[in-house]
Amino acid sequence: MESMWSIQVAIIMIFCNLFTIGIGRYAIKVRGLGASIPVLGLEGLGLPELLATTSLGHIIGAGTILGLRSIQYL
Repeated sequence: MESMWSIQVAIIMIFCNLFTIGIGRYAIKVRGLGASIPVLGLEGLGLPELLATTSLGHIIGAGTILGLRSIQYL
């Protein structure tokens, strides 16, 4: 049986999450309602915004991975 996860799958998921965080930083109009996350150095990007963007990133990443598997690229 083939392994479900590989380094390619991990890279795709990480890329999708970073992509949506980058888009969300500029697309979310009302942000900074919670405490900002000083570790990331992103002013105004708080925990609610981070959770929202990474949730969307996981949905996009899962769709990308399933799509690439259906065409047998992965």
